[in-house]
Amino acid sequence: MELYPPERLVAAQRATAAVGLDALLVTPGSDLRYLTGYDAHALERLTCLVVPARGEPTLVVPTLERPAAEVATQGRVTIVDHRDGDDPYPLVVAALGSPGVVALSDRMWAAHVLGLRAALPNTAQRLAGDVLDELRMRKSPAEVEALRAAGAAIDAVHARMGEWLRPGRTERQVGADIAEAIIDAGHATVDFVIVASGPNGASPHHAVSDRVIREGEPVVVDIGGTMPSGYCSDSTRTYVVGPPPPDVAGWYAVLHAAQLAAVAAVRPGVTCEQVDAAARDVLTDAGFGPAFLHRTGHGIGLDGHEEPYIVAGNDRPLEPGMAFSVEPGVYFAGRAGARIEDIVVCTNEGADVLNTTPTELAEL
Repeated sequence: MELYPPERLVAAQRATAAVGLDALLVTPGSDLRYLTGYDAHALERLTCLVVPARGEPTLVVPTLERPAAEVATQGRVTIVDHRDGDDPYPLVVAALGSPGVVALSDRMWAAHVLGLRAALPNTAQRLAGDVLDELRMRKSPAEVEALRAAGAAIDAVHARMGEWLRPGRTERQVGADIAEAIIDAGHATVDFVIVASGPNGASPHHAVSDRVIREGEPVVVDIGGTMPSGYCSDSTRTYVVGPPPPDVAGWYAVLHAAQLAAVAAVRPGVTCEQVDAAARDVLTDAGFGPAFLHRTGHGIGLDGHEEPYIVAGNDRPLEPGMAFSVEPGVYFAGRAGARIEDIVVCTNEGADVLNTTPTELAEL
């Protein structure tokens, strides 16, 4: 199973033609890596993959990046390069002709968007995500195995939490140990480390601080990184150092039931909002609905957050191969919070859960 098969470019061209676009213009980022395997640097120097609806794709690169581009793309695309000081945008025009409508990478630098607009003044611009999100949303077996490896790597870090999470240490000290362990577990980069103790746990996107961890309080640990494959990990567990107070154990039990209910709801044909409701209804029925501040999940792959989003209002039916987080949480301002997060893949049989560490409240 090839992780970056050449057939992706063909599929992208067919999808581009199907929606009435003349070409995709893809700059460095996850879309470029998805289509070619090339993990290019995002620079002021233009790198741009030109994917016409019909015809041969062309990769425009700075001259000094050409060797890396040739190795990564393995002859799948024609490469043309530009030297420092040259205007690169005519190379894109030469590869396109006179298109009526092109789609640009959703996260293209504004400088390049405007440069392409000036070079193609009579060409309408759209977002490439309208095409590429649909292709990326359904993971191939090779992608699922890459995500499984990422899940195992981040699970190995969670399994070591007892080495670092102790009363008297600060969140920042624990976070530094975790970051080192994420790399040691096989990740290429650390994407984020959240160690949220006590009242900091009520902030879903707290990072780390100099707050000292105390015995008996919950600590939310949400961590993730990117593997050498390019695919991401993301997993959250909630810990307590010593026996938890009765109120914490009580509301955590409801959260645990909500997370299990959402995972159990995953199967083809169920909508994203129905999975969200499966978790939200359990918490609402127990009186904790207002404490669940965010959506239940987000897609994951070459980006930590991508389609599909598991949120109210998203009526997209799940399909086999869709990979996403299931991560309900409860947050009590000034007091504490908790979250449980697994990455799952929708299969014909239901949810394939890629994280395997226990989801019960972990007493250290």
